Amino acid sequence: MSQRFFMSPNALALSPSRQNLWHLILIRLLVLLAQSLSVAGAYLSGWFPLPWAPLILTLGVSALVCVLTLLRLSRRWPVTNLEYGLQMLFDMLIHSVLLYYSGGPTNPFVSYYLVPLTIAAATLPWLYTLVLACVAVVAYSVLLVWYQPLDAFELPVRSNLINLHVIGMWLNFAMSASLISLFVVRMAAALRQHAERLAERREQGIRDAQLLGIASVAAGAAHELSTPLSTMSVLLKDLRTDYPDPHLQEDLALLQQQVMQCKESLQHMVRTAEDNRRQPRRVEMADAWLQALLARWHLMRPEASWQWKALPKGQAPMVEAGPELGQAILNLLNNAADACPDNITVGLEWDERRLRLCIRDHGPGVPLHIAEQLGTPFLTTKGKKGFGLGLFLSQAAVERLGGTVRLFNQDGGGTLTEVLLPIATQVDA
Repeated sequence: MSQRFFMSPNALALSPSRQNLWHLILIRLLVLLAQSLSVAGAYLSGWFPLPWAPLILTLGVSALVCVLTLLRLSRRWPVTNLEYGLQMLFDMLIHSVLLYYSGGPTNPFVSYYLVPLTIAAATLPWLYTLVLACVAVVAYSVLLVWYQPLDAFELPVRSNLINLHVIGMWLNFAMSASLISLFVVRMAAALRQHAERLAERREQGIRDAQLLGIASVAAGAAHELSTPLSTMSVLLKDLRTDYPDPHLQEDLALLQQQVMQCKESLQHMVRTAEDNRRQPRRVEMADAWLQALLARWHLMRPEASWQWKALPKGQAPMVEAGPELGQAILNLLNNAADACPDNITVGLEWDERRLRLCIRDHGPGVPLHIAEQLGTPFLTTKGKKGFGLGLFLSQAAVERLGGTVRLFNQDGGGTLTEVLLPIATQVDA
């Protein structure tokens, strides 16, 4: 069954690879302009007898690829690292052809190979940079023995000085390409990792601030609700005493039970917060913990039908089971039941490092126009029936444990909710 990550068109348009390709085309256009002016100046001045037809054809191919790439960038298609690397490989090939017809290694612009190589080292994974570095060194090596000489760039013959000069240029180029591939790649990777960590911390700070605001509102609401609930409980007792009608007594008894349930929920919320502050999280067997949680959820949502996928062979790992995580899973199960209460599938898998919990419903799925915004506070797909806090609080609780929550639209309809949790390594004594 295929799965699709939620990704908006704006995210595709603003991806780093797409922006880098725009910059590469800008550089190519500037270089193409300089190359065209150089060829035109040489033709008009008559100083350099060059093979004009191959040079003009090569420049025309480069211009055509620029136009096609600009047309391609007008579409909202994702730019992959492979496509970006092939664009830089094309630049190297065009440069090699131009050098072949204009003096080869004696051309002073032979070191331009290092420009796309440096760009690749700063923007692409190391494997792409390694391939481009090998291409550059091979192309330079081929040009040492196979090119059309240009008298203006040829050195005067002085025994073996020419060979030493050419060999020295080649060694300098090979060393420069190796250093760029080795050190610039590492520095660029370190900078990217640092930027990712800063972004994660910034998002965590924003999420913590939102959680603090929600917690403050919840605490105030709990304090304000305690007084009217107590008043309602007293009045219901008086009404049951004053009105002995059996039918009315049943309704009043039901109302009194609902009021008591509200009071117990508020007290449970306060006790849970205090327990979380004082006591560490418990470590439990993942399968036993989830089965107990599902039994509790079944009492809350008796109208929902669900099935349990077969567990993998072997002993289930341990998980840090606390009230926050339990409530987070309950919120996700309730979201699945709200989407479609029939035939919900719950599965549990694991490997050496993490635990994977899957909740599959057969509802309408998540609308693509709000898929990127899911998980933000007060955004809901349930209309007036939802507050838009369930998924946000679930993500926050799971991420506090080092896990993630992801949603996938399914081709057959419905949504797959995936919860990844780290496996606990210590068991409470």
